[in-house]
Amino acid sequence: MKNYLASLLKYVYKLEGKIAFYPTFYSVIGLAFSFLTYRAESLGFSQYLYENLPQLIINSTDTALNILTTFIAGLISIMVFSFSMVMVLLNQASSNFSPRVLPGLISNKRHQKILGIYNATLLYCIFTLVQIEPNQEKFQLPGFSVLLAIGFMTVCLGAFIYFIHSISQEIQVNNIVLNIYKKAKNRLEKLIDSEKNNNQNFPDTEDWNCYKTKTSGYMQDVVLGVFLDFAKENDCKFEIVSIKGNFVFKDEILFKCNKQLNEEQLEEVHSFFSFSSSQRIEDNYVLAFKQMTEIAVKSMSPGINDPGTALICIDYLTQLFKIRLHKKDQIVLCKEDVGFVKVNAVDFKSLLYSVITPIRTYSKHDIVVVLKLFTLLEQLNHKSKNNSYSKTIKQEAKTLYKDAKEAIKSETDLAKLEDAFLKF
Repeated sequence: MKNYLASLLKYVYKLEGKIAFYPTFYSVIGLAFSFLTYRAESLGFSQYLYENLPQLIINSTDTALNILTTFIAGLISIMVFSFSMVMVLLNQASSNFSPRVLPGLISNKRHQKILGIYNATLLYCIFTLVQIEPNQEKFQLPGFSVLLAIGFMTVCLGAFIYFIHSISQEIQVNNIVLNIYKKAKNRLEKLIDSEKNNNQNFPDTEDWNCYKTKTSGYMQDVVLGVFLDFAKENDCKFEIVSIKGNFVFKDEILFKCNKQLNEEQLEEVHSFFSFSSSQRIEDNYVLAFKQMTEIAVKSMSPGINDPGTALICIDYLTQLFKIRLHKKDQIVLCKEDVGFVKVNAVDFKSLLYSVITPIRTYSKHDIVVVLKLFTLLEQLNHKSKNNSYSKTIKQEAKTLYKDAKEAIKSETDLAKLEDAFLKF
């Protein structure tokens, strides 16, 4: 039962992340509301309001028809404009920053909900317009429904103003990098909190049974809670070899187990893993490091030449690395003080190398960016309490100094470079 529930939750979670989810959901609400108002009209609600609050009810058929047709045409225009603005945003973000930031911009729930409000109001107005039909040489006028349409259109106009404001803020590089940082920070802090009580030793897994993947793709998620329960119930231990967020090839070793699993057990364990063709920061914080690195590198290209953006990215990368210092490279999931599942993660050395190397390669000629990288390494070296981490940081500082010294020709800049390196 737990497995089915876990699978259902994963499916709902994935569905909620689709760009069409909220527009579709809100559209269904708009349709449902139009039928509810139709039912209210059949019960004489408009007549009741006309008798008690006549100032709220439109009693002219021509006026109602004109209002609704105007609303429908206006909403279509607003929707076309909004979608065009989104396309411009995505194109600019892809060109100036990185294609990897597009999923985060597309999945912006605020914009999805606004588009959903447009769709819901449009469908409501169409179905309200249909309700105005001849009835014994007169028109049946749904005055209450038209009143609600006016209210919904007012909401749409407010949503449109907010959309323009939001889209103009969204395209700014400071906000793009800040949003990436916030998502990664939240994910990292959750992981660190979950690791506080996982300090158990784990046996050597070299001779354990190896089990391979049945498919290829990015390992998006592992349902660790259910995985842990399965391991305890079957009295076995696991090591998840593949790292979450990495691309896993078919027939690559996915996990190890200290016991031989039968076909039924193996099928159940495989159901704990989910693979995808894309990545999300909410699932894999490493993606945030990649995105910021790519934005920094692209900003230093000759076509863009924007070192200020690179400096912003390095500042936020520094903050993320400070948080990452508190995370373990490996964790052991325990139950009743017994370790059952070992989970591997991207180690600090590999993560630091993957960030520093591209920025160093494309920015080693720029003394300002180089000094900012030294500031990043200095901050980490000061905060690090792990000897292996400190060794890695000093090695990166040494490599940075060597490459920058060869690329920079100014005596003044070389003196500043020397001063920065001497701090290590």
